[in-house]
Amino acid sequence: MLNRAFSTALIGIGAAQFLKVPLHYLETGQWDWRKMFGSGDMPSSHSSAVTSLTTYVAMKDGFRSVDFGVSSIFSLIVMYDAMGIRYQAGQTAIAVNDMYEHLEKLTENHPTVSYKRRDKELKEMLGHMPVEVLGGAVLGIAIGAISYWTEK
Repeated sequence: MLNRAFSTALIGIGAAQFLKVPLHYLETGQWDWRKMFGSGDMPSSHSSAVTSLTTYVAMKDGFRSVDFGVSSIFSLIVMYDAMGIRYQAGQTAIAVNDMYEHLEKLTENHPTVSYKRRDKELKEMLGHMPVEVLGGAVLGIAIGAISYWTEK
């Protein structure tokens, strides 16, 4: 059997990834099951995973435990990274993809300039907006608490 803290974090990931599909439907009116396997969007599965773990550890071992301290710092780093570095990388990918599109249009008007179209665009949905991280954190807190309360 899996370690309870580990399985709680995995459930946090799975629940967040699953919720992306109906939340996307509510926003757009379209079912997109690919959202279940992608990064970005609401709620953040990274945030859900680390906060469910941290919440479970806090309730199981206490706020003064070393495990809670370690998981808290780990959670803060992961959530900061999801909002900061990964989000900015996604914004950069959007700008690069736009430049490729403009370059392609420019070369259509200038037959002497050659341009080989990229086979695949850069992935743009890499990180999260703060509200998506917060949504994942709230979900994770609920999952961590439920995991603790339902433990035998």
